[in-house]
Amino acid sequence: MPEFRPDGHLPGLRRILGVDPAASGPTGYGVIEIDGRNLRVLRYGALRVSPKRRKSSAGACLQDVHSLLCQLIQEFHPAALAVESVFTALNMRTALRLAEVRGVVLLAAEQHGVAVRSYSPREVKARVAGYGHADKKQIQIMVRALLRMDETPEPSDAADALAVALCHIQGEQFARRFGLDEPSRSSSPRLSRLPAASRRQSPGRSSGLQPAR
Repeated sequence: MPEFRPDGHLPGLRRILGVDPAASGPTGYGVIEIDGRNLRVLRYGALRVSPKRRKSSAGACLQDVHSLLCQLIQEFHPAALAVESVFTALNMRTALRLAEVRGVVLLAAEQHGVAVRSYSPREVKARVAGYGHADKKQIQIMVRALLRMDETPEPSDAADALAVALCHIQGEQFARRFGLDEPSRSSSPRLSRLPAASRRQSPGRSSGLQPAR
């Protein structure tokens, strides 16, 4: 089991939004807050679009994903958005659908001035689970352990999104530890500018943006 220690000591309070886009299934999302050596999950879940909604128009699913991302960005003000890249081994039709979903994710980030970083599925698995071919169950177990969660994150799409966010955080820590150049960041508002009330978010899980029960 890889040791997850934020020795890079990231400055101040920051939030990372992880997204696991899907061609036809749920699109996972997860928000992790970094405060020095501490990591905290603020929200995670998966957006499920009903078959009826999908059939209503070709862009209905994309509109819902875009709306979700815009709401999450406006609510949590992430410093960066980490998204899983298109898996090249997919068939052409699936790859194109996945690229469409990633497109609206990138659009939402650009509209709000949030920096975006993409990571391959194998890179995410290697950083989080220590094995580039880890299965979904292994990722869920590792995400729960690394974030010290009380329960295993469900569905697996949400766990994958949290894993992408963790992958980004570990990459930043590595860069700081060894004095490497960090990816440029956008000029979006930082958490230090947020009122104190907006920083105190209780952890939640949902299939959309409804409060967790």
